[in-house]
Amino acid sequence: METSLICLAAALIAGLLLSRVTRRFHLPAVTAYLVAGLLIGPYLLGALRIPGLGFQSLEQVEGMSILTQTALGFIAFAMGNEFRLSQLRTFGKKAITIGILQAVITTVLVDAILIGLHLLFPSMISIPSAITLGAIAAATAPAATLMVVRQYKADGPLTRLLMLVVAIDDAVGLLLFSVSFGIANTISSNNINLLSMVVAPLAEIVLSVGLGALMGFLLHYVEQFFHSRSKRMAVSVAFVLLTVGLSMLEFDIGPVHCKFSLLLVCMMTGTVFCNICSTSEELMERVDQWTVPLNILFFVISGAELDLMVLANPITLIVGVIYILARSSGKIFGANLSCRITKCSKLITDNLGITLLPQAGVALGMAITAASLPDGSIVRNVVLFAVLIYELVGPTMTKHSLMKAGEIDPEGRTSARTHNQPKPPVSMH
Repeated sequence: METSLICLAAALIAGLLLSRVTRRFHLPAVTAYLVAGLLIGPYLLGALRIPGLGFQSLEQVEGMSILTQTALGFIAFAMGNEFRLSQLRTFGKKAITIGILQAVITTVLVDAILIGLHLLFPSMISIPSAITLGAIAAATAPAATLMVVRQYKADGPLTRLLMLVVAIDDAVGLLLFSVSFGIANTISSNNINLLSMVVAPLAEIVLSVGLGALMGFLLHYVEQFFHSRSKRMAVSVAFVLLTVGLSMLEFDIGPVHCKFSLLLVCMMTGTVFCNICSTSEELMERVDQWTVPLNILFFVISGAELDLMVLANPITLIVGVIYILARSSGKIFGANLSCRITKCSKLITDNLGITLLPQAGVALGMAITAASLPDGSIVRNVVLFAVLIYELVGPTMTKHSLMKAGEIDPEGRTSARTHNQPKPPVSMH
């Protein structure tokens, strides 16, 4: 236990210190946290086997999953705050159209290119793995996007639309992956299973939305019994922890194996709560402040989880580069086309696609599921390689796109240390 606590402290300090370095290069803090994770991970400082200096094995990093899952729950809860009725009235139809269309276009494009690669070089990748990677390509990382928006206090039409699209993208990606993975299993085993292809993914979405809505109503009901800000914040934190725990449950209803999506459940909890509680904005702000260290640890641990050994396999690198280029093209073209269809402004049309490139936890979760395919290891390794690239480059690209749209001013930030200095007394004479 003492080693784990020292490792967590080292992870938090390393992330904070490196963020001071990357700030000089005008890079987002998210990039610093991920690089810090790589540095103290099992392939660099952790390999020295000095207790407390870093994570000495991937198993030790994976042992911190309770922290990363909890952080992801709070991130999704905060994203639910973007689904306020006022926002939905302005961007709702556009966000839904763009969220669905760009995800489908990305999946189709990556499928087509990887299946073409299979036809040219059958030994490099199978059709089931190609189809599965196409669906995984639809997923976008909400955590990195949210952290960039918060760090630079981004606000404007592009930022508001982006937050809605990223949230919708995860729901669409979940459905696309479930159907594609069911088809891939069918091709691998020659056994058509409609339950795994259609019923199970639909049940997961319906159950996740239902549980999230229930928890949102319960949170609003319970917080009314408390009047102090600190206690109401504590109730909010407790309910997010409870929601994360409940979203990990799995059970069977007849022949259907049912489970929840942590992101959808927590996102729906935040959505319902922010729309029925008159003081939700204040509570959300206080919860966000409480979770800052947790979010830093989430990204540092995520960086430590990245397996650098995938870089040693030339097939992984070749398929990975093709996957990255195909997915990036799909996201940019899909977002651009759907923005034109929904008649978005030129600034949004030109910049939205770039902001959808980051990919992380959701994609990795899908890749772990896909590992059960006969050659599922190639799916996992390609996604690991892509996440390594996207997480290091994606936040910076998101920042630059929001800057081009005129929605962030990173140089305009003030020092809290200076800002909080006591002011000299005002003379009454």
